[in-house]
Amino acid sequence: MATAGTDGGGGSGTVDADVIVVGAGPGGSSAAYHLASTGLDVLLLEKTAFPREKVCGDGLTPRAVRSLVEMGIDTSESAGWARNRGLRIVGGNVRLELPWPELANWPGYGLVRPRLDFDELLARHAEKAGARLSQSTSVTGPLVDERSGRVVGVRARTGPDREPVTYRAPLVVAADGNSARIALAMGIRRREDRPLGVAVRRYYRSTRTHDDHLESHLELWEGRPRESRLLPGYGWIFGVGDGTSNVGLGLLNTTSAFQNTNYQDLLRRWLAALPPEWGFLEENATGPVRGSALPMGFSRTPHYRDGVLLVGDSGGMVNPFNGEGIAYALESGRYAAEVAVQALARAQGPARERALSHYPELMRARYGGYYTLGRYFVQLIGNPTVMALGAKYGLPRPLLMRFLLKIMANLTDPRGGDAMDRLINAMTRLAPAA
Repeated sequence: MATAGTDGGGGSGTVDADVIVVGAGPGGSSAAYHLASTGLDVLLLEKTAFPREKVCGDGLTPRAVRSLVEMGIDTSESAGWARNRGLRIVGGNVRLELPWPELANWPGYGLVRPRLDFDELLARHAEKAGARLSQSTSVTGPLVDERSGRVVGVRARTGPDREPVTYRAPLVVAADGNSARIALAMGIRRREDRPLGVAVRRYYRSTRTHDDHLESHLELWEGRPRESRLLPGYGWIFGVGDGTSNVGLGLLNTTSAFQNTNYQDLLRRWLAALPPEWGFLEENATGPVRGSALPMGFSRTPHYRDGVLLVGDSGGMVNPFNGEGIAYALESGRYAAEVAVQALARAQGPARERALSHYPELMRARYGGYYTLGRYFVQLIGNPTVMALGAKYGLPRPLLMRFLLKIMANLTDPRGGDAMDRLINAMTRLAPAA
């Protein structure tokens, strides 16, 4: 393990660690937790100070819940979580409730928790495992060894006076979100052939706060359904359980309206058409409308280069099928930690690089075929005619919708599952890796 220390010289000190993790979101905290649990010295850098906001729907599918359970996090309602039993889909004159599938490998419930305290909970959990959390520390770029070309740390500004500081480590995990400052500094840019989404959300005091289903609207009407203008995008209503609901909408860049839409106005027009007793009115809003990009389907690769591993949104790992990012941030953080642990157990040089080069291969094996199917899917639903036909003829068929729920939420048993599981698993194996 590295020995931590600073020179105490006006913020210009150097702090050594075995691994530096940039960003204390779900991906970074997951990586930090799993790394620290093995005894490695981990420095977790967060540009803001907790508590802090993040734009998100706050809804967690059973896929994300499994990662939390594996980390030893209490997901009970008494610990502040709002549980849900499944997904409610609204569209095409249909309101269909689909329970989360009963599977051997995944929990049977989902969760909702605001990112305002969810991210801090994960970061503190990593701290308890031994990671050293440094808040208000904004990483400005990678530190590159001129002789080898490898990243050997990061440069940052820290504290209220934004004093410059350098942190050194043999490995860096970049979990800095869709800004991807580390990846961009290394020349790893977003792939234009991969889907991109934009989402906006707002919190409202609402009678629907204790809804036991995540609710997804496939059609956004400006007024009465089928008697008014159909707006672009899809919407969600997630009860937070604390008196509020998280309400938002998203658009994909495969739709013609992507570039020329006022998202805040779009949200306002959709909410104005919903039942007023739900409470999604201006006077019930608890904060402003906030938005963010959703980098999908491995939109930034390679996921390892020159001493840096990309996890979560920094590697474009949002699920194209449903816009879920937290589950894949948590999982990729764990996978990056596993690879890093094995790599650091080897001598610096070719042996270590062979271990690190396994990370992109692991990512492709885990998600590559599935994300390829997701790219095909977003191309289809980007066509309004296809979307309308799907809502009209697909939603009234519960068996088909249960199949779609499994594939969209990426919830199947790899072995011993039912016919749906076997079909979906075969499709992802046969699809070329993203």
